[in-house]
Amino acid sequence: MNTARFAVIGGSGLYKMPELGDLTELDLDTPFGKPSDTIHVGTLFGERIAFLPRHGRGHVLTPSEVPYRANIYALKSLGVTHVISVSACGSLREDYAPGHICIPDQLFDFTKDERGRSFFEKGLVAHVGVADPFCPELSAIIAEASAEAGGTVHQGGTFVTIEGPRFSTRGESQIWRQMGFSIIGMTTSPEAFLAREAELAYAVMAHVTDYDVWHIEAVSADMVFKQFQNNIALAQKAVLKTIEKLTAKAKPCACHSALQSAFASDLKKINPSALERLHPIVGKYLG
Repeated sequence: MNTARFAVIGGSGLYKMPELGDLTELDLDTPFGKPSDTIHVGTLFGERIAFLPRHGRGHVLTPSEVPYRANIYALKSLGVTHVISVSACGSLREDYAPGHICIPDQLFDFTKDERGRSFFEKGLVAHVGVADPFCPELSAIIAEASAEAGGTVHQGGTFVTIEGPRFSTRGESQIWRQMGFSIIGMTTSPEAFLAREAELAYAVMAHVTDYDVWHIEAVSADMVFKQFQNNIALAQKAVLKTIEKLTAKAKPCACHSALQSAFASDLKKINPSALERLHPIVGKYLG
């Protein structure tokens, strides 16, 4: 099924832009359950674009409850090759201020619950490389587009993912700063790792909403959502410009062959049901 080339994972408000035409909704199912919500597919610059609200419409899923595998699997099944993740984040640096945008280049996973961290299990093993977890080519395009949209953009930095849904203690926040992390959020892990396993180019447009709790004023949910609502017009404009650039610049990259040398299982020993379950992801290698 080739329905969309590019995808955006983020808040439900992102697809509510007047430039988006021919909007349809897809109610999909996957071997890993249903995605967070129906997937909206519309047309921008002649390309079909998929929009998926990460937490479901109405923000009804906690970071731990998001069906990350189902989300990435569904996008892969639609023919998606590039994923733009739009995320709210806290800043662990004075110079990454609320209202700014960060395009991180590194990721630290401090989540604790079992969120479905890999597609590979039950008779099919692969060890994918994620030394650089975000696609550098896509990250560069997002950074350029975000700046052109009027954003103050920071390129680079380590994004630490905590479990949530609670915010950090001041002690934890100070430790994150001592460890050299730049921004903090609750959903980028395992989403980025699953995207790499699915051979999708994936990068994050992180909108800074607060200074976590290390700063003078402690973060609150009200603060986060108010700041992100203030940023929604900028986020929409930045996404629009990113898609416009992708239609002209997108090309195959190393992310699209991440599984080429990752398989560990003896081909004769692979569970047939695992092959069937993961066919959209491994079919080009294992038939």
